[in-house]
Amino acid sequence: MTEHLLTDRAVGALAGAAIGDALGGATEGWEAHEIYDHCGGWVEGVIQSIRHQRNMLKPFSPFWKGDGHVTDDTLMTRVLVDAYATKRDHLDAYDMERLIVPSIVDQPTWIPELDREDLLYHRLFLAEKWLVLKLRYGHADPRDAGVGNIVNCGAAMYIAPVGIANAGSPDGAYAEALDLTAGHQSSYGREAASVLAAAVAEALRPDATVDSVVSETLRLAKDATRDAIEAVTDAASKVDGWRDGGLASLRAAFAPFDSVGEHYAQPAQNARIPSRLHAIEEVPLALGLLVATGGDYTETMLGGVNYGRDSDSIASMGGAVAAALGSPVPREWIDEIGAASKLDLEQPGRTMAQVAEEIFAKDRGRFDARARALAQLSGEPV
Repeated sequence: MTEHLLTDRAVGALAGAAIGDALGGATEGWEAHEIYDHCGGWVEGVIQSIRHQRNMLKPFSPFWKGDGHVTDDTLMTRVLVDAYATKRDHLDAYDMERLIVPSIVDQPTWIPELDREDLLYHRLFLAEKWLVLKLRYGHADPRDAGVGNIVNCGAAMYIAPVGIANAGSPDGAYAEALDLTAGHQSSYGREAASVLAAAVAEALRPDATVDSVVSETLRLAKDATRDAIEAVTDAASKVDGWRDGGLASLRAAFAPFDSVGEHYAQPAQNARIPSRLHAIEEVPLALGLLVATGGDYTETMLGGVNYGRDSDSIASMGGAVAAALGSPVPREWIDEIGAASKLDLEQPGRTMAQVAEEIFAKDRGRFDARARALAQLSGEPV
């Protein structure tokens, strides 16, 4: 902890997201009851991947999940932080092509799940490889390159830095994320990213609360994303934490908006295609867990880990918002995940706090210039 609140909250948000990603990676793809039965109780910390324990590795994704290794969620978040560190201003869709794609396909990076330095492209899921296909090789206009991609949480999973760049301005975070992710996602996948960025931006306000975060997301969210957040957070307000049936209540509340279906490993035929009637599961669940736990970082994050399905992203998103609100992230987990992944989990947050202040100074200068222009246009004293 420092005496600089923005730095503390930004470090907490991104380190807390990385911890949720690492712990949740071990349970990804399983249902809550399967996780509980396999582990003989709820997961409370770092474990080996359930797939590894059951010798169920897939040739298509031979990654060393679990054991404290962060996944592509965290690696893409770090790429976005690097883009901000380079530009030191707001990002847009063209920066996806100019700054983010080169980090994915041109610059080797350390990949914990492969235990080696390699191109990030080789670790990414198909929805993220789409960025390279469309922007590097297809030369698509970045403002609509996301159209046609798998509609999933691929953009939302790394969007927290946009919330930090717009700290205290949910509207600004929503608009910037909507522009930036045009090159990656469409429909409710893009909407989810924008809403989560807004949630982080609101959570960083010193007087923000769990209720204000939910209220701001409901104000900004559109279509089924809004309806799903409302349904899941309402259900969450009626449970005492996520244990003892809480996870089942949240899942039941989200089910009407889900395109994937009850069997996560066997998606429905209409899964992950554009729709105004569906929402991705991760953002409503992250916010629901935030409500169910009263904003406690550890419980919000562990709720995502034990929920299963896309558990790494749910735990990462919920953890980012809870930590941005000021709920402390346990030091032992920062050290443990950082050591296991061989990454500094705190530096990205420190970088984003510094960049956020620089962006605000530029915003203030731009606003002052506009104010002077409007004063002249209206004949008022400058």
